[in-house]
Amino acid sequence: MGRSGPALVGTRPGPADRCVLPRDGGGHTGEDGGVNPTSRKELVAEPAPNAESQHRSVLDSLRNSIITGELAAGTRLIEDVIAEQFGVSRVPIREALRQLESEGFVTSERYRGATVSSTSTRDTLELMQVRRGLEVLAARQAAEFRGEPYDAELRSVVARGQEAGRQHQVDRLPPLIMEFHEVVAKASGNRQLQQMLHRVLQRIAWGFEMDIEDRIDSSWADHSAVALAILSGSPVQAGYLMDEHIHKDEVIYRRKTDIS
Repeated sequence: MGRSGPALVGTRPGPADRCVLPRDGGGHTGEDGGVNPTSRKELVAEPAPNAESQHRSVLDSLRNSIITGELAAGTRLIEDVIAEQFGVSRVPIREALRQLESEGFVTSERYRGATVSSTSTRDTLELMQVRRGLEVLAARQAAEFRGEPYDAELRSVVARGQEAGRQHQVDRLPPLIMEFHEVVAKASGNRQLQQMLHRVLQRIAWGFEMDIEDRIDSSWADHSAVALAILSGSPVQAGYLMDEHIHKDEVIYRRKTDIS
């Protein structure tokens, strides 16, 4: 699902123009399209011990804020403001924004600078199709190794997911679902595939919110079947079952968005 929002305005940020994260429960937009400082808190990060950790801290915080919608499409990402809020120089901010641009989360324009990108239903569907190919390949390759050396992790996440489903602990399910697919990717033994799939899943999470309650039972039945095929060393079956599983998400998304 795409998100949109007003752009922050002004050549330099004023009190209501700061790039900030909302307080718990979200924030509110002011009448001028800026962020209401009374309902938001500034981006805060502990001082990082080195340049790499500074870059990672900023990158992860900004990416998460975009994915969750806390930074809406069109929001200006002003380097000196973010640098002040994180207590770092502009160098890690600039590096993080470049990385986010390469991932599709940020758009840079001359004279305007960096803004949060928008995502369309077509973008999300195309990414889901890319994801299906990557997930199938990961499952097949993982099955060639019978899930080793991640077989215990695979069994564990399936067991925890099934238990959360039986207990109807819906809040626990999204991270467990993500963990399952990440374990399968790790078990493929292909680091490039793992990295590509991780980025695609992040982009999809930005544009697609699944109605998990409607699929608790079927989702973990699917995960269990895929895991069994992987652990049994059946690449063709693992790939087929993963393909069927991921295709269900595409069908749900098409139905929710009326996209053909």
